[in-house]
Amino acid sequence: MSDVVSAALQQAEPLVAAMRADPRTPAQPSSGDAARRALLGVLAEPGDGTLGALVASLGAEGTVALVAGERRAEEAFRARQDLALDPGVRSVEDGLERWRQRLDAGAFLRSLEAAERLGARLLVPGDDVWPARLDDLGMHAPLALWVRGDPGLVGAEASLAVVGARAATGYGEQLALDAVAGLVDRGCTIVSGGAYGIDGAAHRAALRRGGTTVAVLAGGPDRLYPQGHAALLGEIVERGAVVSELPCGAAPTKWRFLARNRVIAALSDAVVVVEAGWRSGALNTAHHAASLGRPVGVVPGPVTSPASAGCHRLLREQDAVCVTDAAEMAELVGRGDDGLLAFPADASQPWAGSRSGGAGRNAQAGPDVVGAGLRGVEIRLLDAMSVRVPRSVAELAARAGLEPSRALGALGTLDALGRVRRTTDGWLIRR
Repeated sequence: MSDVVSAALQQAEPLVAAMRADPRTPAQPSSGDAARRALLGVLAEPGDGTLGALVASLGAEGTVALVAGERRAEEAFRARQDLALDPGVRSVEDGLERWRQRLDAGAFLRSLEAAERLGARLLVPGDDVWPARLDDLGMHAPLALWVRGDPGLVGAEASLAVVGARAATGYGEQLALDAVAGLVDRGCTIVSGGAYGIDGAAHRAALRRGGTTVAVLAGGPDRLYPQGHAALLGEIVERGAVVSELPCGAAPTKWRFLARNRVIAALSDAVVVVEAGWRSGALNTAHHAASLGRPVGVVPGPVTSPASAGCHRLLREQDAVCVTDAAEMAELVGRGDDGLLAFPADASQPWAGSRSGGAGRNAQAGPDVVGAGLRGVEIRLLDAMSVRVPRSVAELAARAGLEPSRALGALGTLDALGRVRRTTDGWLIRR
């Protein structure tokens, strides 16, 4: 490990110790382990399964030593005969290329200092308040969580995610308000994404009813996004919890919204989709929930309404339950009149394999919509690009968390699709 990274970790440990979520006990991970997990969270994009596999095999300390050193993956495998990773040496080598280009000790320390100023708390696996549900994500689980507010609410009993379209109708918002009020009365904690539309209605209803609510962000804990919900998210910090797996300073991007959805699904005992268009990001959350064995409830709407086309699609194509009021939603988490409903707790499918809705009708703009016809690598590149400022392949790869070779190949695909153009100074999004 380089001297610069070692020195940064030494400076980081007292900062991290002050931000631990609850009093330290001998059984909890050390602040050194937590600091290393925080560093890895700066280097990788959310849900990086290769990094998750490395941490599971080498621990956070061993993984940081490998990433911050100069050894190749093949050398590490030779040195550790017991090291058995799926998908193997090549994927680890690609990962090292991705992570090392983001290794910046100064930026890491600045992100910790920003978190300390915010009063954020750091949760890592093994902490008393770490939400055990996240472990269902396997190698794609967050390495750590940053929490503003009450960390104990993040893994609260009877947590129910209420999600839906940003461009919600009056029907959808009113139904969300009424249903969440009834769910709060039944002791449920409401989890959502803080967005406009259904998410915002769900959070507001929970707060007005005196209940608890958790908002999961797609950017760092200092990025209360969307800006129009800054006051709402600030109130959630005071009376609930705002959660992110990304460090301070990380901007919300379309790819990170999709990755964030797996956390919403995993933190919840069940997911309810109140209103969603044909390609709404809420469908992505529902698919994550189904792959994790969580019950999925769907509120039907008028068959002529494009805003409910995604809900009807879930009912037709997926193993989803039709729910029409708070009592039926509460049954999904065992708070209804019929007692606890049984559902499988084991999750064998990685989050990245869950479907996010196909291209088709009623596209909406913004992060609520899944990128039609594009792979994840291409979405990440577009997130990293500008229409005005040209960027080199190396810079785009670092911003997107990709190996330069993959970034170059994806740029070729986007160029062929007419989405980007190359200039003498670098690459731009085509207007």
